[in-house]
Amino acid sequence: MPIINVQIMEGRDPDKINTLMKNVTDAVSESLGAPKENIRVLVNEVPKTHWSIGGTSAEKLGK
Repeated sequence: MPIINVQIMEGRDPDKINTLMKNVTDAVSESLGAPKENIRVLVNEVPKTHWSIGGTSAEKLGK
């Protein structure tokens, strides 16, 4: 059973996250020949205060 873990910065629309999960599932199914019902996609939203770009939090960078 493939398990895919995706980490993204918080703040995206739930519909966008659902689209991401569907597209990742489709890509893994096609690439590995795995049945879609056996694929798990976990999306972890990371707070901007916990995401650093070049040593500065994304919150301070306005990302």
